[in-house]
Amino acid sequence: MSSPSKADKKASLDAASWMFNVVTSVGIILVNKALMATYGFSFATTLTGLHFATTTLLTLVLRWLGYIQPSHLPLGDLLKFVFFANFSIVGMNVSLMWNSVGFYQIAKLSMIPVSCFLEVVLDKVRYSRDTKLSILVVLLGVAVCTVTDVSVNAKGFIAALIAVWSTSLQQYYVHYLQRRYNLGSFNLLGHTAPAQASSLLLVGPFVDYFLTSKRVDAYPFSFTSVAFIVLSCTIAVGTNLSQFICIGRFTAVSFQVLGHMKTILVLILGFIFFGKDGLNLHVVFGMIIAVAGMVWYGNASARPGGKERRSVSMNGGSKAQKQEDSADATEEAEEKV
Repeated sequence: MSSPSKADKKASLDAASWMFNVVTSVGIILVNKALMATYGFSFATTLTGLHFATTTLLTLVLRWLGYIQPSHLPLGDLLKFVFFANFSIVGMNVSLMWNSVGFYQIAKLSMIPVSCFLEVVLDKVRYSRDTKLSILVVLLGVAVCTVTDVSVNAKGFIAALIAVWSTSLQQYYVHYLQRRYNLGSFNLLGHTAPAQASSLLLVGPFVDYFLTSKRVDAYPFSFTSVAFIVLSCTIAVGTNLSQFICIGRFTAVSFQVLGHMKTILVLILGFIFFGKDGLNLHVVFGMIIAVAGMVWYGNASARPGGKERRSVSMNGGSKAQKQEDSADATEEAEEKV
């Protein structure tokens, strides 16, 4: 019996990475919804800081066990990443508070064209006609099933603008830093998680007080609410790691496009667990369009010329290819952990 080819192994690892991200992302959304809606823990920024603190503990354990090797990330690049990442978290929370749900969903959808713009300008990526059309179909499908009332004001628009660009830049930087410095997902997380944990835990309580007019130290903690917080932090470790793995293996644009599959799954699970009042014909129709667009995007971007990076020079292209091959080898090792 012949051993699997390199392409087959890569396809299997890609599928496993994506499934890991989908399961953990959908799981944390459902747990956080229960934590905030049922137990009133509405301190989203502080909770995110706890997520990264838990992730930091994991990276320390993995470094002690030898799964994370010493690596270097320049302080300037680390600070830029943390700046974009933290503005993304705060910006999304503020955007949700100041905007209608419909405009918030539109803002999230606009991350795809912004991510495309960053890849075209910064990475010289070229998309085929089919790839562009498939992205439009995904945007249309998700818009049909998620966008309802749309109202916006000046400060809400600015918050959404900051959230969209900071999130897109943060996701672009994940891919960029892994390739430039030959960092595996564990290594990059080991550099960024402590910085994000310390900064978010420092400013989180103040941001949450500004957003909710409630103090986290005055929250009436109970055994059940603490158990949900611990569960949320545990799942968040997988979410943070799987995001780095997926963006490293794919790109920020692919992560955004296929990521809307999680939106569809959250809607379906919400209908199952929290009632079927929002399930109607146009929502189902939008889901079908979105899934068809995702399948089309996967096929179109995988074809020759569907999505390719134009090399500036032969030497530069050769160096980039060596870094990519090395990163792929590192990612395969991570999947075996």
